Amino acid sequence: MNNRIANAFASKHNLLNTYFTAGYPSLHDTIPLAQALVEAGADILEIGMPFSDPLADGPVIQGSSTVALANGMNLPVLFKQLQGLRAAVADTPVLLMGYLNPVMQFGAEEFCRQAAAVGVDGLILPDLPLDEYEETYQPIFKKYGLKAVFLITPQTSEERIRRLDSLSEAFLYLVSGPGTTGGTTPTDAPAQQEYFNRIAALNLHNPRLIGFGIADKAGFDRACEHAEGAIIGSALIQALKDVDDAPAAAARFVRGIKS
Repeated sequence: MNNRIANAFASKHNLLNTYFTAGYPSLHDTIPLAQALVEAGADILEIGMPFSDPLADGPVIQGSSTVALANGMNLPVLFKQLQGLRAAVADTPVLLMGYLNPVMQFGAEEFCRQAAAVGVDGLILPDLPLDEYEETYQPIFKKYGLKAVFLITPQTSEERIRRLDSLSEAFLYLVSGPGTTGGTTPTDAPAQQEYFNRIAALNLHNPRLIGFGIADKAGFDRACEHAEGAIIGSALIQALKDVDDAPAAAARFVRGIKS
């Protein structure tokens, strides 16, 4: 299987991973937004699966999920939309980010089968217990060629970090600080600098992307000093609010980060 995630990290530096919520701001914006983001320079796409109780998401992404659910977004609708994914984004890596409950309700194997069939490369499920992943989900992920992405926080122990590093075949998601997405902890704060340096000193196998609280070009550039790239979600979602042309707004946002 073509490992689009590994290829992206091997061929580029300062990768921009953009998160947006499927079905926001309008139900049928998913593929147009994906195409616009890639054409503007996004290196990885992270598509959020809206959920009513997202534990890691701040108010901006929570609000987008509420709108998307009201618009009629759900997993069957998303997979139907994503049948046009690869025609729109070519070889850009695509991740689905969400929570375990909808996956379980859908059926884990059927979820993975459909995700792989439409060209999804990996999954981020922050509330998936690690033991449960190893015992139950890892064989299913591998069967369908899906890469697991795990989150690391400043509180994560070295033992757990090394375990996560051994299990992932994609990248490690470094949460920049405490709290939920859309926070304001600066990546140049002393505590964050110490955290990033500590992770770098571990000489981990997987590359790293930094997320949570990165909102502009300056924050993106600072994050890239400590990792292979950064993840931006809440600021992009905010840029899509109350606009007439969401794909055009998304493209402007990405060009502002990558310029």
